[in-house]
Amino acid sequence: MTSLTELHEEYEFLDADDRYRLLIDLGRALEPMPDALKTEATLVRGCSASVWVYPMRRDDGTLHFLADSNAAITKGIIALVLTTVQDQAPAQITAVDIEGALAPFDLKNQLSSNRTQGIPNMIGLIRETAARYSGD
Repeated sequence: MTSLTELHEEYEFLDADDRYRLLIDLGRALEPMPDALKTEATLVRGCSASVWVYPMRRDDGTLHFLADSNAAITKGIIALVLTTVQDQAPAQITAVDIEGALAPFDLKNQLSSNRTQGIPNMIGLIRETAARYSGD
């Protein structure tokens, strides 16, 4: 997986259309989420597009997230968020400043508000999941 720093270095040199394409490509590269996991229980509330997030605890205790969206740009934003937390220990995830890590991408000014309104809810869900697992 490409690091967030590498992605930002590429992103900052692109014009708006190419930034959209980069996000769409990131979304396409996400690990597929089986349709059976796309349920009301995994649906992230408050997103204009449908977004599903499903956490899995690996044998080593790290959390691995499957996620998907029915909107290509939103799926790319999900990929950016997951880049900050994927396959880390729950305590590490709760300590990550996800918003700070995404700040250089300036998504609120690059994308329409309906594309970014669900990001805090998705981040909140990831943090709640990590907090729940770190109490084990």
